[in-house]
Amino acid sequence: MSDGISDESADVVGVLTEQVEARFGMGMDQLKAAVAAAPAANPDATGIVKWHGLLVEAQSVLERAEDDLLTALQSQPSEVDDPTMGLALRVNAAVTARDGRALVVRWLLDPDAPGKKDLAAERLARIRPRTGQAVQTSAPHRPAGTTAPATAWRSTGAAR
Repeated sequence: MSDGISDESADVVGVLTEQVEARFGMGMDQLKAAVAAAPAANPDATGIVKWHGLLVEAQSVLERAEDDLLTALQSQPSEVDDPTMGLALRVNAAVTARDGRALVVRWLLDPDAPGKKDLAAERLARIRPRTGQAVQTSAPHRPAGTTAPATAWRSTGAAR
C-alpha cells in the first residue's frame, strides 16, 4: 500500500501513532498535554489528538472482543453456537469501528487529502472561527397576561 501501512501490519495504532509523533515532532503524551493546555492553538493537533484517542479506545474494545471470542471458541464443540456467533459479530463491528477511526486519523494527517483543498473546505475554514450568538430556536418569552400577535398564530401553521 502507498499509505505507509502494510497489509501485514497488525499494529494500526502503532503505525499511526508514529506518524502523528513525526508530524508534530513530539510524543503523544506531550502532544496531548499541549492540546489540553491550549486546544484552540492548533486545530489540526486538537482534531488528531481527539481521533487518535478514539482510535486507541476502539483498538482496546477490539482486543477485548477478540479475547472473548477466542475463549468461547476454545470451549466450543465442533459447531459454533449462537452466543459465540454473536461474539464473532462483535469482533467484526469492533474492527469496522477501529478501521473507520484509523481512516479519520490518516485523513487528518494528510494535508493533501481529498476534501481539504476544495471550495467546500475553504468555505468551512472561513466559517469555523465564527463566534457569537446562536440563532434563536425557541419562541421568545412573553410576560404573563400578554397575548401573542395574530401573525404568530398564523406562522405555526394552524388551520383556520
